Amino acid sequence: MTIRDFKALTFDCYGTLIDWESGLLDALHPWAERHGVRVSDERLLEVFAEAEAAAERETPQARYTDILRKVHARIAAAFRVSSLEIEAEALAQSVGDWPPFPDTVAALRLLKQRHKLVIVSNVDRTSFARTNAKLGIVFDAIITAEDVGVYKPDPRMFQRALAVLGGMGIHSGEMLHVAQSLYHDHVPAKALGLTTVWVDRRRDKLGWGATVPPSGSVKPDYVVASLAELASLP
Repeated sequence: MTIRDFKALTFDCYGTLIDWESGLLDALHPWAERHGVRVSDERLLEVFAEAEAAAERETPQARYTDILRKVHARIAAAFRVSSLEIEAEALAQSVGDWPPFPDTVAALRLLKQRHKLVIVSNVDRTSFARTNAKLGIVFDAIITAEDVGVYKPDPRMFQRALAVLGGMGIHSGEMLHVAQSLYHDHVPAKALGLTTVWVDRRRDKLGWGATVPPSGSVKPDYVVASLAELASLP
């Protein structure tokens, strides 16, 4: 099959469409500087990844803003410094400030001409509304963790996507999931038999960044370095 054979593309948002690592660092740097936390950006992202995964496992029905408040407290505890309420709130409210990757908007506009576009994201509706304004695209459906009551890698996020697309007359073989995170997206999506594209945004970097490593081996069907590369595929 070629990319054009798929009727619907489902997207992870943060890390795939949105440069959440830059956004996270912009939100965390002032706190780190105030408290004398002198670590590399990669280490700060690694601690974030561990804290986020733990918070989502423990409180899967919490809104993502509440997850980020819990994450801030965990990060502060990891570095043995304080997490003031105003500092945790700054991280929680920063989601809508995180920037799209430079290629995202143009690529989405091109893909929109050929496919249904659906968001499947670990976020709450209010935060995503601010992000959506930056993307400038009317998605055919938006599925958030707030809607489903769980966070990826829980397969129920993808089962909801399949149900929504089924209501549009699109079956699982006509859906292509596009994501950066192997842990959050590719492992559960492939376990359900879905076709996936890995947008390897961290191709030139070491480590896993703001996501934890995948729980097992996984092989995406396609690998691209950017959304622009995906949009150029036949």
